[in-house]
Amino acid sequence: MLKKSILILAASCMMYSCATKTDNNPFLSEFQTPNGVPPFDKIKLEHYEPAFQKGMEEQNTNIQAIIDNTETPSFENVIAALDNSSPTLDRVGGVFHNLTEAETTDELTALSIKLAPVLAEHEDNISLNQELFKKIDAVYRQKESLGLTREQERLLEKTYKGFVRSGANLPADKQNRLREINKQLSTLGITFSNNILNENNDFKLFVDKKEDLAGLPEWFCQSAAEEAKAAGQEGKWLFTLHNASRLPFLQYAANRPLREKIYKAYINRGNNNDKNDNKKIISEIISLRLEKAQLLGFDCYSNFVLENKMAKNATTVMDFLNNLWGYALPKAKAEASELQNLMDKEGKGEKLEAWDWWYYTEKLRKEKYNLEESEIKPYFKLENVRDGAFYVANKLYGITLTKLDNVPVYHPDVEVFEVKAQDGSQLGIFYVDYFPRSGKRGGAWMNNYREQQGSVRPLICNVCSFTKPVGDTPSLLTIDEVETLFHEFGHALHGLLTQCQYKGTSGTNVVRDFVELPSQINEHWATEPEVLKIYAKHYQTGEVIPDTLIGKILNQQTFNQGFMTTELLAAAILDMNLHNLKNTEGIDVAAYEKEAMEQLGLIPQIAPRYRTTYFNHIIGGYAAGYYSYLWANVLDNDAFEAFKEHGIFDKQTAALFRQNVLEKGDSEDPMVLYKNFRGAEPQLDPMLKNRGMK
Repeated sequence: MLKKSILILAASCMMYSCATKTDNNPFLSEFQTPNGVPPFDKIKLEHYEPAFQKGMEEQNTNIQAIIDNTETPSFENVIAALDNSSPTLDRVGGVFHNLTEAETTDELTALSIKLAPVLAEHEDNISLNQELFKKIDAVYRQKESLGLTREQERLLEKTYKGFVRSGANLPADKQNRLREINKQLSTLGITFSNNILNENNDFKLFVDKKEDLAGLPEWFCQSAAEEAKAAGQEGKWLFTLHNASRLPFLQYAANRPLREKIYKAYINRGNNNDKNDNKKIISEIISLRLEKAQLLGFDCYSNFVLENKMAKNATTVMDFLNNLWGYALPKAKAEASELQNLMDKEGKGEKLEAWDWWYYTEKLRKEKYNLEESEIKPYFKLENVRDGAFYVANKLYGITLTKLDNVPVYHPDVEVFEVKAQDGSQLGIFYVDYFPRSGKRGGAWMNNYREQQGSVRPLICNVCSFTKPVGDTPSLLTIDEVETLFHEFGHALHGLLTQCQYKGTSGTNVVRDFVELPSQINEHWATEPEVLKIYAKHYQTGEVIPDTLIGKILNQQTFNQGFMTTELLAAAILDMNLHNLKNTEGIDVAAYEKEAMEQLGLIPQIAPRYRTTYFNHIIGGYAAGYYSYLWANVLDNDAFEAFKEHGIFDKQTAALFRQNVLEKGDSEDPMVLYKNFRGAEPQLDPMLKNRGMK
């Protein structure tokens, strides 16, 4: 998942006294560190608010200079100047946004809520500034005669349309209402996400009877014992809602009532009628988004969002999703039938429920493919997998990653690497933060501390929540976690290899339904036999993964794909349905979700991958955009066919992908970039085949 440092995070009407809080504030000048990395060892809580204050003042001054400039409006003195107008906000926003996701505290959360309305107002003051928009409009009207590069044309187009889409052409009364909506949305989103974090941290399943651990692998029990000890319950075993705990429990625990308990706790997050309940919050968000879209002349929020995406409108997306649904649901039903048959053989008279799916899927995997996850995990030591991802990048693009030991970090788990091109020039700095903890929200994402721009190289991070090391046992990954590591590193490559002139077009500043192409294509190399033999080595013996295991991994690649595709599609359709609404008066989101899934024919043994009350993606930038993973899945499967045709490490194919996708950012229309690489528009068949649906 991609996370972007959006300045509409938060702010406050009451700022700290700058006289007492700006002394030695590291945000107020370029970071005085090697490579300009954030000095985490010097950053304090009290630095953020005055830095945001100074940053807004600085940007306001720079914008006023654009307005007051008496020269004829040009790309350089208007568009480029605006792109460069917020250096301090960029510095503090990059760090603050990352830490509120990866290492938050109660104080940081409170500050983010406090900061939200003022930063939202600051953004509106810019996008609704009529004098500034006149300058932008003047440049836009003469765009054909300016002799701009294609990247400059794209940035001009994005800037102009961004102002229009932010309400620059609205009458004053509608602009005022838009301001109020943006303020409300800025704080509602933070509260929604914080409630999910609280739900994740509040649930603790302590087990005190060894017989209740039946079926659980020894490594997992050892990890749970360590977690219980850390929680002050030595002698017990602790299981949580973090993926690295919840999923193995559902996969292996023979105790069915406990599986049900942890499953229901997970799918009811934000829906427990308590202080963390998100039903009212998400209802308000959906209603405010609809009102915003209608103020801006759209019939629903999804059409507003999609206007500048590859898909262009909600009808195209819904047709795409419904077409895939016709392939996925029958496969999921067939899988459910297989699992029920397996349960019937046990003679317990039990019917398949949602909390049984992972458990019996693992049994069926053993029966059909003679393969268990526990067989292959010892070959996927985290450090080896990471090095495997680095190896692939080196083979494809000639880059190297070298660990740096003296770079300040915000947590001891974080590691830092210098990334260099084949000629030895620096491409950027790369941070990795791989393990779950209470201050980190669930999931995995890429972000940046600094955007690439001209000769300024980026600072990129990957944040994940993988299985932790326990005692003498290192972090051993599941196949899903292996693919996640490659996925997020694919985003990182998009950020690191970019070669653009402007922040607004560089790196991952592309449309949502294109941004997942670099990440998802990178997953394909993770299980290629040639690649597995490089990095998949037994953590105890150093033995390279045997061909028999590789064969089993490849044979079961389409196994359970009906379930996986259906739960993802259900979430994508739910997201679209919520944002396709043209009237939200009196909406009951829980009832609406239930009705929507029934209309789809979703079987009760499968829930949407994300339900409404914990659908963090649609708060964090993927509203009417969760379909992007499947849309880009068409692109990545079609794109990888080019590598399969010419060799997975073919230099010419890799160079084409690098030059036309990874380096280009948003400097050209994404379909043009894709066709420049592939020679044609993407075909659906490769995705269907790889998901076992054709």
